[in-house]
Amino acid sequence: MKTKLAITQKAVLLVAGSLLILIGTFMLASPVDFYASNSIELGANVSLLNELKAPAGLLLAAGMYMVGAIFVRSQADTALSLAALIYLSYAASRFVSMVLDGAPAAGLVQASAVEGIVGIACLAVLMIRRVPAGKAA
Repeated sequence: MKTKLAITQKAVLLVAGSLLILIGTFMLASPVDFYASNSIELGANVSLLNELKAPAGLLLAAGMYMVGAIFVRSQADTALSLAALIYLSYAASRFVSMVLDGAPAAGLVQASAVEGIVGIACLAVLMIRRVPAGKAA
């Protein structure tokens, strides 16, 4: 059972980290094109571009940490906690926005679903890992 859990943990961290690396990289490299894919026009507002690239760097760094934790077992719980925090807070914030502001572009609705699923997967693996060996069903 421990082997399956270890493989699942690595897979979840790989997916969570890789997604953040991709998103962070695209947002840093070409925010205008990245946001245009969801019908968001940024224009040439340098301050707005700067404001959007700041969290992109955080997402990129967090994704790299998550992927790195696959190889450094002692960092796995922290990486899973970080992944759950990032993904679930994004999903929850998007949900609140949908309730208050209405439905966004379909791609953003899909992003919120993916964020929720990845966040729940990270949280589930983290919680299963923390169950004492004798208490597991």
